[in-house]
This record gives sequence, C-alpha cells and structure tokens, in this order.
Amino acid sequence: MSSDSLLGLLRVHIHKGVNLAIRDLRSSDPYVIIRMGRQKLRTRVVRKNLNPVWDEDLTLSIVEPLPVKLQVYDRDLFSADDKMGDAEFDFKPFVEAVRMRLNDDIPNNTIITTVKPTRTNCLAEESNITWTDGRIIQNMVLRLRNVESGEIEIKLSWIDVPGGSKRI
Repeated sequence: MSSDSLLGLLRVHIHKGVNLAIRDLRSSDPYVIIRMGRQKLRTRVVRKNLNPVWDEDLTLSIVEPLPVKLQVYDRDLFSADDKMGDAEFDFKPFVEAVRMRLNDDIPNNTIITTVKPTRTNCLAEESNITWTDGRIIQNMVLRLRNVESGEIEIKLSWIDVPGGSKRI
C-alpha cells in the first residue's frame, strides 16, 4: 500500500461489551474481531464475563471508507470458538467530518453531526460526531445482530498520516 493511496488511520477504541450472550455453562470468554477489506484485528479474550471491558485500540489503515465488520466470539479451548453476534458500521459520516478540516477555533465538545439508528445500521442509539480535544471523535453503541442479546461500545478517532493523501 503506497502512502499516495493511504487517507489516514482510523483508530477504533473497543471499550466494552454489555449484556453479551452466554455461550459456555454460565458465562462466555468474549473477544472482538474487526475487519475491513483485507485487514483483520482482534482484542484479547476477557475470561468469564458477559460485560467485558477491553479498553483496546485497534487501528485500521484507510484507503477508502469501506464498511467495518465487527464480530464477537466466545473463546473455547477444545472446540471452534462460538459466535456471539456481529455488527457493521459505516464511517462515511465520520470521514466527512474529518474532511471539514476543523481547527481549534471551535469550542470543545461541539457536535458536528448526529447519526441516527436505522434499520440498515447497527446503532443502538444516536451517535454524535464531535470536536473533542482538537480531534474528531465518534462514540457508538452497536447492537449485535444474529444473537439473542448484546451491545458493543466503541469510539472512533482519526489519525492523519504525514505525506498521506490529501483527498479525504
């Protein structure tokens, strides 16, 4: 991947899971995988916890704003890991906010735009894209699909790449 095509880096902070599904006897050992295009990143496993706190940053290289797929699994030692749901999010509104090239004249915690939950996105509630501490930030609560319960709380932030493409 050449730096000509690299738009920047999307930092996905995987904060926590809420009310995840039971896949072992009474609990689960969840971890999260995020995928975009050919990129695949994962968190560590949190043992025996249906409300795990990962607090991990996973960073994707952005060439074009493809949808990001998030999958939650239960780690099993003696069999294939169990699926615990999935979600997908589109960060085009986030990229559009980054493209505005805001500066420090804007008051901290200004809401730039709000993304509402729809049938086609996995948002559990409205998600604000804000100017916070000199950066564009978006907090999201994603409702997991294909599972009886569970949400994942994440935060997006943008990292400019020196010499990266200015097309964003």
